Amino acid sequence: MSKTLKWIIAIVVIILIIAGVYYYGAKPATPVETGPVKIGVIGPLTGDAAIYGKPFSETVALAIEEVNAAGGVNGRKIEIIAEDGKCSGQEAATAMQKLVNIDKVQVVIGGFCSSESLAAVPIAEQNKVLLISPGSSSPDLTGISKYFVRDYPSDATQGQVLAEAAIKKGWKKVAFLQEQTDYCVGIYKAFSSRFIELGGKVVKEELASSATDFKTQIGKLRGQKPDALFIDMQTPVGGELVIKQLQELKWKTPMMAADAVSGSSETIKKYPQFLEGTLAAEFGVDTTNPKFQHMVLAYKAKYGKEADYPMYEQTMWDAALMLVDGLKAVGNNGEKLAEWFRQQKGWEGSSGRVTIGENGDRVGGHVLKVIHNGVTVPANL
Repeated sequence: MSKTLKWIIAIVVIILIIAGVYYYGAKPATPVETGPVKIGVIGPLTGDAAIYGKPFSETVALAIEEVNAAGGVNGRKIEIIAEDGKCSGQEAATAMQKLVNIDKVQVVIGGFCSSESLAAVPIAEQNKVLLISPGSSSPDLTGISKYFVRDYPSDATQGQVLAEAAIKKGWKKVAFLQEQTDYCVGIYKAFSSRFIELGGKVVKEELASSATDFKTQIGKLRGQKPDALFIDMQTPVGGELVIKQLQELKWKTPMMAADAVSGSSETIKKYPQFLEGTLAAEFGVDTTNPKFQHMVLAYKAKYGKEADYPMYEQTMWDAALMLVDGLKAVGNNGEKLAEWFRQQKGWEGSSGRVTIGENGDRVGGHVLKVIHNGVTVPANL
């Protein structure tokens, strides 16, 4: 064998060895995910709070329907798995466990009620699953976990705005009818802290969510001769029960109302005279915003009705579409999505420009409103 041929054989052998080492030593390629991207939704689909849960599920479903019609996320459709949190911490925790452990989701839109989110957060954190709420407003959720964010503002601002307004009105004593839920407690704490700081006094009667007769509590508060009454109820259903019984007892006094009550166009249209002049602090709606207009028109075209709670439905819509942008940017990974949301500064949606702070809260808050002729309008004190 010639020397040249030996060299050629040697070189070929070396090349084959290198190729073999590369082939057998290389890491297997990461499998490409196929099939739908599953996302969870937790909200009050039954019970009194279903008046929010139904538009919640409808609005999120419609937003995702539009995304899927446009091609989905990186070529994959989104599949919604909706669970009933019933505005209950226990039910929401059960729903969250199911979504995480059985459905294997990386992100959940919800809860809507604060009690739902407070119960679901520990499960989200343990499993590194993102929870994004479009309605939970309890101040206790601020900074609770890196895996919780919300595009609806904290009730800390709602309580503070109304406390400062009460002082401007010259009210020194405010009576609270407060339902025993996390949302209502959050408003009470924020209001009373600021009102007392400014020199006011608060008297309170608590109401069980299962109760329907509040006349005894109303009578006790009336006997203390407050300057104003704060209707602090979880839902318009509870708010209307209070209003009816106030009318039956013929107690007409200056009032304030939680945004769950004032934000119900149906409720304030039912009792325009009785609620005239009632103060509220609401998260604003910009009806001139093209994205808001699109949402409202799309909702009516799909469901044949007006958006009943645009104050909430705008953030429900935005939560879904922000999530879609996050999925496109960083993939279906709870930890990466949690980081992505906290980087959003001025994301443009139907609720305006959304900025998420390091504490997971939406930056910005409530503005003072007054009920006039059956609608809420900006208040100037």
